[in-house]
Amino acid sequence: MGILVGKQAPDFTAVAVQKDRIIEKFTLSELKGQYVVLFFYPLDFTFVCPTELHAFSERLREFDERNAKVIGVSIDSHFSHLAWLNTPKSKGGIQGVEYPIVSDLNKTISRDYDVLVEGAGIAYRGLFLLDKDQVVRHQVVNDLPLGRNVSETLRMVDALQFTEKHGEVCPANWSQGAKSMKPTQEGLEEFFT
Repeated sequence: MGILVGKQAPDFTAVAVQKDRIIEKFTLSELKGQYVVLFFYPLDFTFVCPTELHAFSERLREFDERNAKVIGVSIDSHFSHLAWLNTPKSKGGIQGVEYPIVSDLNKTISRDYDVLVEGAGIAYRGLFLLDKDQVVRHQVVNDLPLGRNVSETLRMVDALQFTEKHGEVCPANWSQGAKSMKPTQEGLEEFFT
């Protein structure tokens, strides 16, 4: 897997679906000025995937409060996305999910983010946190059977915003309101005392 952290996020324009609306030209760079949580999932109408899409949807207000936009991406067509959005949760669907879901039918976005499973033609569960300038500040990639933790994603958004605002760093297991440290030897020593 390629490391994109510290690099400009690859831009793209693709067809996306949001609720029951088709967005013919969804362009990532149009979200500059906002934080973006861009996550890839393998396929519509599968098993772990709807649990993740609903988990992000259930916490969408918390992302909005942080000026962070959530975007899902898979290699399925926008028609498949629409059908899945019209399938009730009780039947394995994602009805009620409100953030955009991008169609990467030609697999270029998955390839650009280096999450494409070559030979299988689907994406690993990649997640990328972009800052307001669309620089990748966090990335994590899970294998196909391993679902993500949305609370951890929110924690990373909080950590990024905290470091930008205060110029301090966030130690292991940091969460909002916890002790941070100055990025110096003195700061480290003070943290441990």
